[in-house]
Amino acid sequence: MHALILNIYYYPPDVAATSRIIRDLADFMAEKHDVTVLAGRPSYNPEEYHPYYLFRRRWQGKVNVERVGSTAFHRRRMGGRATNFLLYLAFAFLRALFMRPKPDAIIAMTDPPVVNILAAVVSAMRRVPYVYNIRDLHPDGAIAAGMMKSGLVTKVWDRLHRWAMLRADLVIVLGEDMKQRVLDKGVDPGRVEIVRDGATPFETATEPDHPVIREIRGDFDFVVVYGGNLGSTGHWDALLYAARCLEPEGVGFVFIGDGVLRQSLEQQAQGLGNVRFLPFYPEENLSQVLGAADLHAVTLKPGLEGLSVPSKLYPILMAGRPVLAITPLASDAAHIVRKYKCGVVADPDKPDQLVASMRRVLSCPQALEEMASQARDVSHLFDRNREFGRFLKLIEQVGGRR
Repeated sequence: MHALILNIYYYPPDVAATSRIIRDLADFMAEKHDVTVLAGRPSYNPEEYHPYYLFRRRWQGKVNVERVGSTAFHRRRMGGRATNFLLYLAFAFLRALFMRPKPDAIIAMTDPPVVNILAAVVSAMRRVPYVYNIRDLHPDGAIAAGMMKSGLVTKVWDRLHRWAMLRADLVIVLGEDMKQRVLDKGVDPGRVEIVRDGATPFETATEPDHPVIREIRGDFDFVVVYGGNLGSTGHWDALLYAARCLEPEGVGFVFIGDGVLRQSLEQQAQGLGNVRFLPFYPEENLSQVLGAADLHAVTLKPGLEGLSVPSKLYPILMAGRPVLAITPLASDAAHIVRKYKCGVVADPDKPDQLVASMRRVLSCPQALEEMASQARDVSHLFDRNREFGRFLKLIEQVGGRR
């Protein structure tokens, strides 16, 4: 089978969350099938920059990575980012339309957020089935996160998005809450499947003298870490409120990563001696980053449940670390943490309850150890290879229909 994956970002060199998951998924699929990833020129905080070209093909392992000549403006410039997206869509459409050999299945991700519309058109023109793997549900997510206002543009976008989603042979979502959102849009339940991102098992590093662990923990007695994108989907006010309240008690809050709101968050945290910001660490230091924290934060704004699913939950569980889920109570992350008793769930709109919950954890180290033990015990349920195996089986079923 020849599978074509559409996503503007691919790792390396783009460091976007979707670029890494697609790399791992493509590598997994390429063990059995021919896989082509159609990406754009690197623009998401890339580890290397490419000179301009109209088209480039390179093999990364067993995966054929084709890149079209989109622009590579920095993603923090919204106008430039939109230009990157539009040019990628134009060039990718032409490449997908005339690609040889003809793919047996097209898999559309959600970078850019309208790439599923392109996939639906190519699918109809080439009579090839297509699968829509929703990473973030737009335009609903963009509106709920405050990135866009509801209006004519979002209404047209929503209508086109719904049309493309209803044409998909299969819709793969990341959680129960997202599945319900998709069903509410009229998609046949028989064509919606949940496949979570999961994580790869690894040994957690906890050596206190390791340079990465020392840098993260500093002199704090207890450390809460948030690692990932500092963007519009997180409820940062609740975390910073907790930091202010718990500063006298020796609790440190460490933000590791980057994003459009990092500069704003740094300004808001001025004067707080227990809040620190660090850049992303290389992938090979993931074990130390996860092992350095006493508690790992996962956060999601109210109203975004089912529109975005934090995938960082799964490596935290693999590391055997307790989770601080500052998410709506109806979110998939909150459901997992409550069901398996592997952390603390806090309503983002009730920061005083968040602080009270953290103080209970601080006063009971045994409870924290039990949460960590539960995280280790249930982590096998979210093994990435297991989830990828389910994904591949579904793709094979769709591709076999041709």
